Amino acid sequence: MLPDYNFVVPTANMKMPFGKYKDSYLSKISEFYIIWYKNKGFSQGKLGKMIALVYAVKPNKRSSIKK
Repeated sequence: MLPDYNFVVPTANMKMPFGKYKDSYLSKISEFYIIWYKNKGFSQGKLGKMIALVYAVKPNKRSSIKK
């Protein structure tokens, strides 16, 4: 099942709102950080769902989510 286009585009344009990667596009955040965040547990909100999408895309070498 493909992600909803209306969710992919905002994810590609979303910047991390806090932490070490504040103001970095989610698609540009270190894969190590994304994996750490996944192991910690994605939040149930919109940001958590967006980071989960990036997690699903990056390891599969499909990280061509661009703005």
